[in-house]
Amino acid sequence: MTGQAVETLGQLKPVIHHARELLHPLPAQAHWTPYLGETLDSGMATLLAAESIEAMRFAYGLQPEPATGYHTGAAAFTSPDAGNGENGNGNGHLNGPIDDIQLRSWGIQLVDGRMPGFAAIVGCAKSNEVAVKIVRELQRRNILTFLSGNVNGRSIIHQLMEEGVELGYDTYTVPFGTDTLSAIYALGFATRSALTFGGLKAGQARDILLYNKERVFAFVLALGEVDDLKYAAAAGAINFGFPVIADTVIPEILPTGVTTYEHVVSLPFNEIDGKSDLEKAEQLVQKCIEVRGVKVKVSNVPVPVPYGSAFEGEVVRKTAMRVEFGGKNSRAFEFLRMRAMDEVVDGKIEIVGPTFEDIPVQGHMDLGIVIDVAGRQMQKDFEPVLERQVHYFINGASGIQHIGQRDIAWIRIAQAAADKGFNLEHFGKILHARFHSDFGAIVDKVQVTLYTDPDKLTDYLKQARDAYDYRNKRLADLTDDKVEEFYSCTLCQSFAPNHVCIVSPERLGLCGAYNWLDCKASFSINPTGPNQPIKLGKPVDRQKGYWEGTNEYAGVGSHGVVQEVAMYSIMENPMTACGCFECIVMLIPEGNGVMVVSREDTSMTPAGMTFSTLAGIAGGGLQTPGVMGVGKYYLISPKFIFADGGFKRVIWMSSFLKESMADELKAVAIREGDPDLIDRIADERNVSTTDELLAWLEEHNHPALIMDPIF
Repeated sequence: MTGQAVETLGQLKPVIHHARELLHPLPAQAHWTPYLGETLDSGMATLLAAESIEAMRFAYGLQPEPATGYHTGAAAFTSPDAGNGENGNGNGHLNGPIDDIQLRSWGIQLVDGRMPGFAAIVGCAKSNEVAVKIVRELQRRNILTFLSGNVNGRSIIHQLMEEGVELGYDTYTVPFGTDTLSAIYALGFATRSALTFGGLKAGQARDILLYNKERVFAFVLALGEVDDLKYAAAAGAINFGFPVIADTVIPEILPTGVTTYEHVVSLPFNEIDGKSDLEKAEQLVQKCIEVRGVKVKVSNVPVPVPYGSAFEGEVVRKTAMRVEFGGKNSRAFEFLRMRAMDEVVDGKIEIVGPTFEDIPVQGHMDLGIVIDVAGRQMQKDFEPVLERQVHYFINGASGIQHIGQRDIAWIRIAQAAADKGFNLEHFGKILHARFHSDFGAIVDKVQVTLYTDPDKLTDYLKQARDAYDYRNKRLADLTDDKVEEFYSCTLCQSFAPNHVCIVSPERLGLCGAYNWLDCKASFSINPTGPNQPIKLGKPVDRQKGYWEGTNEYAGVGSHGVVQEVAMYSIMENPMTACGCFECIVMLIPEGNGVMVVSREDTSMTPAGMTFSTLAGIAGGGLQTPGVMGVGKYYLISPKFIFADGGFKRVIWMSSFLKESMADELKAVAIREGDPDLIDRIADERNVSTTDELLAWLEEHNHPALIMDPIF
């Protein structure tokens, strides 16, 4: 908000000075932030003070808050190998500030509506049962939930852990700390969203507050007694346009000019008559959503466990597993095929072979999932698009882990889910419900058959592999010069209003989540939606990737901010980005090439900047020659910076990409006529400065050194 960089404790002094100034208002024109009135300025002062205190706590080793001493039913909480998918951060602590990697990985879920908003819960619920109900209702609606605060020493974090509720990034339920001050991390997340996706800069206080008011759908849920500090923090949240809903009797705050709805809403838990505590908890969540206007889409999936996107990243560890399919000890595949209308019985779910009831606990078995779909608008090309959704659909069930796709699927069912009655038939019920819900415009009938019989499974696995091979060849033949239209993607404009994304067969979306076929299917489902066909028209420059149609769309889609987009160049009119890109490609002029930085890479790059700093140049809808955000699989496309020399221009690359895409990158090196090319590319393990990079390139005889100048 202030625009002041704080790297040492001493640099906090001016921040505290600003906070004190806000408590003694100057004339509006002398303020560093918009004068919002005494209450709201006091709230801003509280946020500055809270962030300063938390920063000092880091210096004392008190942040992130230690998790020791909790009575927890979730044993993995303090496990040294837990990782971020478990409660806390896997190092025996609750979560500190959301890191940049996680913020960006949530980006596509924020912009495409899967994550419609977020809630900051402060305090302690009436009972453990009520705490679980509130969180499950939010998870069911895919709302990201941040937890902090306490009432008389008890926190909702304690309550959830005692009930064995898995907390962490992957379940949309993030524990920050057990005092009110840790709520600052939730508001910090909101501020950084404005910087990351909105292209705003530090110090643009008014713009940041307005961005959050208009584009970030968040609210605060205060549970239990509200003391002076909670009131002050609530006033800070109101500056962002985030209402505060309380379950106790508190004065309501109704300032004008910030939002059109109530700011502090009292819904006293004990005064709701004629309902059970769990019904009251559900009503409380509904009130929060109503007040903030969160647009929620809930799929009605008939399974005996909680269901929603909040469970997509849930990890089922072997000690908590009932049974697994695939992995090291068994086979699992999924195969979706288009059939004639009279060949599909809608809603039919059949299991061919034994079920897992007779398999020992923590055992394994083979499984083949065959989905037959039929529809008047269905096309053969949509098969892989729909088949890829199996991963997300099945993962939405609490207690189910799904990894991989095609014939390398790996599924685990937790013992807790099995105890609640989850069985093989429920896989079919999930798929039937979700395909109708999400793809009803192109799918009229869905039938699911689950094969565990060894002979039948082998037969269908062969059919599936034949289909996979056909699709691979079809996709390989699907090139930019063989289609007459590309597709727009404006999903990210909810956060970056002037950003335009153009998706072609050889260039997927920068988020990595949408390719040309995805956009084609999306347009069939929703003809007025975010993916619209762009008729290419007459080519202007095929080498650089200019067409009359793409240039015209760039101007219209960006509201006049961008006039032209070169599909195949980083040096001339590169495509813009919001903030959820998987990688950043940036020119290194000294090496006559480019570096590629993965968002998972936190190291210093040869450009003297980390990924987070680079992202401020590449994101926010800015068109910056020499810098662009991309989806990582664009790196292996023949059209990757084709006009600038292609993949041979890559002289430095994050090791994460080298390792996670080893096979694909090896194939690219062979295609480029240099099988050892990947070994000639430096990474952060051996190079961190331009001088070191130049020495590496000379030593390893990198081809970029003898290529034509890149500019």
